[in-house]
Amino acid sequence: MTSDQKLRADARLNREQIIEAAHALIAEHGADVPMEEVARRAGVGTGTLYRRFPNRHALIRGVALDSFRRVIAIARTAEDEEPDAWAALTRFVHQAGGELRLAAGLAMRFAGTWATLRDDPENLRLRAILLKILDRLVRRAQAEGKARDDVSAADLSMMMALLLRPMPGLQPDLTPAGVDRYLTLMLEGLRARPDTAPLPSPEITVAGLA
Repeated sequence: MTSDQKLRADARLNREQIIEAAHALIAEHGADVPMEEVARRAGVGTGTLYRRFPNRHALIRGVALDSFRRVIAIARTAEDEEPDAWAALTRFVHQAGGELRLAAGLAMRFAGTWATLRDDPENLRLRAILLKILDRLVRRAQAEGKARDDVSAADLSMMMALLLRPMPGLQPDLTPAGVDRYLTLMLEGLRARPDTAPLPSPEITVAGLA
């Protein structure tokens, strides 16, 4: 390995360590965790932190994109390992809930950063990947007769976004068990049943979310 390659590898490792530390600290203490604490948890100096992420905006972007990548990994693993699409959807919903709740909290706390992130090319690429996986799972679950025919991956995405979005002052902060409870209720609403009332129109489409 040349010296330039070693420098690039070290820089990549430092970036990954910082993202991992920031992700853990935000999950534990909230989005206002000091940058210096992130550097300490990552085992790097503050100078290294600011070279990789010159401000909190850049760090929050990095954590948000990391969360999206984790959610995609959860979806892919569920699809690969579960015996049917409904089991994969159920696993995805419960395992991804924590990551999506963290991202929703960041969106509320850093609205300006999130507004920029909505049009970020990497964010759009990751959203398209996730929606494609979820669309495939929903369609398979419908073909298996386990998901109602009048829902889409866009419905699932919207319901999770609404449910997992923190609402300070309007509801108590949910515990992990509370999140699981309401995600289970949501899934039950998506399950196919012979006596289910049809949903009102219009349907939200995946193309409308991408």
